Amino acid sequence: MPLVESSYKRPPFFYANKHLETIIPSLTRKIDGVLYTREQIETPDDDFLNVDWVKNGNNRLLVISHGLEGGSDRHYVKGLAKLFSQHGWDVAAWNNRTCNGEMNRQRILYHHAASYDLRTVVEHCITTESYKEVVLAGISMGGGQTLRYLGEESEFGLPKEVTKAVAISAPCSLIESAATLKNGFNKVYGQKFLNKLKSKIQKKAEQFPDIDVNGIEKIKDLTLFDELYSAPIHGFKSAEEFYEHCNPYPFLKQITRDVLIINALNDPMLVGECFPVSVAESNPHIHLEIPKRGGHVGFMLPNSEFTYSEKRTLEFLNA
Repeated sequence: MPLVESSYKRPPFFYANKHLETIIPSLTRKIDGVLYTREQIETPDDDFLNVDWVKNGNNRLLVISHGLEGGSDRHYVKGLAKLFSQHGWDVAAWNNRTCNGEMNRQRILYHHAASYDLRTVVEHCITTESYKEVVLAGISMGGGQTLRYLGEESEFGLPKEVTKAVAISAPCSLIESAATLKNGFNKVYGQKFLNKLKSKIQKKAEQFPDIDVNGIEKIKDLTLFDELYSAPIHGFKSAEEFYEHCNPYPFLKQITRDVLIINALNDPMLVGECFPVSVAESNPHIHLEIPKRGGHVGFMLPNSEFTYSEKRTLEFLNA
């Protein structure tokens, strides 16, 4: 599918650059009126996932996957939940293991390739609620999880109810995206993620004392953290091997359900093959939209409760 021309022009005037477009919504945006009902579901490996529901008795469901160190409480999840619930959809916003306030049981945490947990959520929703149509929306890391889940159809299959998906600010090339966190101002984002992840590993070490956290406070680099913790905890030899496994890019060409990818050209965390133009041109199911502005999970609109990406997601999935 050729590139989709974007109708997004620019955010309000005071969002002067890509970093402000990224940071201001993250710090200040609030979405009121979303009342979740939480359900805790079991996973095949004797762990659990928390799913936050907005149920209105509809036969259509949106499943939302959040970003790195996010959760169903983040503004970008609640924005989608509120918008879709106003337009005839039920919503299930799931939380990755350890996210949104509760430590999981197993040794592993979560990562960009945790499509197995998304699969558990989707199958649970379909079998317990009998939805006729299920669509997916993934933001940042959740976008990568969503793309991988769809691209694994030949290996694991996909329920017939799953029809479409949208990935917003998705690191389609995780290796390239992760490398940006070492550069310039992006180190601020990397440090934010690192501090939260270090705190989680320290809590995980209380559950599993063989996890050595001595000297963890001296780690200043996210790649080193992944080398010492994320990779071995999840069964990988190195951070490089971990990133290669988690990379959603190889799965794009295998997708057979219609997917819209909205990645802003000025996103500070996306470069190179994070804009998969050649794949979009060769796979008729990939619709790639590259607005010039938007930052990372920004896409703010003047005088609007909802962002451009949220409205665009509703338009695409509701069609």
